[in-house]
Amino acid sequence: MSNQDSYKNTEVIQASLKKRYAREKRFQWYGRLAVLTGFAFLFILLFDIVSKGYPAFTQQYIQLSVDFDADRLGVEPGASSEALYQADYLGVVKASLRQMFPEASGRQEKRQLYRLISIGAEYQLRDYVIDNPQVIGKTQDIWLMAHSEAGAYLKGQVTREIPETDRRVKDTQMQWLDSLAQQGRTESRFNTLFFSTGDSREPELAGIKAALYGSFFTLLVTFLLAFPIGVFAAVYLEEFAPRNRLTDLIEININNLAAVPSIVFGLLGLAVFINFFELPRSAPLVGGIVLSLMTLPTIIITSRAAIQSVSPSIRQAALGVGASPLQTVFHHVLPVAMPGILTGSIIGMAQALGESAPLLMIGMVAFIMDVPGGVTDPATVLPVQIFLWADSPERGFMEKTSAAIMVLMGFLIVMNALAIYLRKRFELK
Repeated sequence: MSNQDSYKNTEVIQASLKKRYAREKRFQWYGRLAVLTGFAFLFILLFDIVSKGYPAFTQQYIQLSVDFDADRLGVEPGASSEALYQADYLGVVKASLRQMFPEASGRQEKRQLYRLISIGAEYQLRDYVIDNPQVIGKTQDIWLMAHSEAGAYLKGQVTREIPETDRRVKDTQMQWLDSLAQQGRTESRFNTLFFSTGDSREPELAGIKAALYGSFFTLLVTFLLAFPIGVFAAVYLEEFAPRNRLTDLIEININNLAAVPSIVFGLLGLAVFINFFELPRSAPLVGGIVLSLMTLPTIIITSRAAIQSVSPSIRQAALGVGASPLQTVFHHVLPVAMPGILTGSIIGMAQALGESAPLLMIGMVAFIMDVPGGVTDPATVLPVQIFLWADSPERGFMEKTSAAIMVLMGFLIVMNALAIYLRKRFELK
């Protein structure tokens, strides 16, 4: 081969290498662009949720000069607790508002005036008077919860730039709220009711306590059923089951169940556990059974993968010193595989925590105000509560929806962090 031919071949190889390196560099930039795009969409999503949800963690209060007149309350001096419980506290609130704003004369104006204060104010006053009966006949300044619409204006979510026809807070209400703010009679506090009360028709009174308890009981039933059954099934299939067509069929069905839409499990729960076995509807017991069926394939698959990753030398060493197959599995194989088993189980539980479709099918979409006391009491869960609030048109429920999503995401982050922590801890052991 001549020098000229060798030179031409070298040029061809260099040109080919240059093109290949250019393609590799472009591919790397495509990958970086894909990652950045994913992070950008995630940031936009989180920013939208947080910006809409953080106002729900604050609650606006208005200070009224309340005249606890016995005649207006409809009680006698020295009345019993039962009589105080039945007193007309709503009338006292309305009278205090009329006294502070006597210019509200018409029926429509009075109705707008009364909407400055939440309907829960009468229960606030009731509890206050029952605890302090000596205030009857006196006038005191009391901080009462503002209505959600008035609170939206005080938080700056509703402004005068919006046409009056497009907002629920009218101009006269804005004037009254401005007057209260100038007198120092408005205050923003942390919204403890969001975590200490159940659902309500009024946005400012609605909370997630009932949904949190329902989620806890539902996940408790899910864990108690899915974890032991899933781990034992994985141990049997991986360590003791014979390799034949039956076990192959079982493995195929387990893999297929992992891809079944979650709403199918809801239909199964409705048909079998509620209609056939007549278990209580809208109860964490049924919800936990349905979610355990949905979570089982994930736990079995991840547990089998963790058991397969255990070195064969551990089994051989245990059998070599006289351990039985059962002792080998439970004393040597499972402890080594436990990090992977726990990780898969917690991820499966996190997936169950965020599910709503199967629970809607078994009736956990009911309006629940009371906190459930057990697995058979009517309850709802946090994802379903989010679904219910998202369907409400009021601004107060819109921010409550985003706030509940923030709480749910917080629990998911904690569960994933717990999975990572347990995995690292068991790996060190």
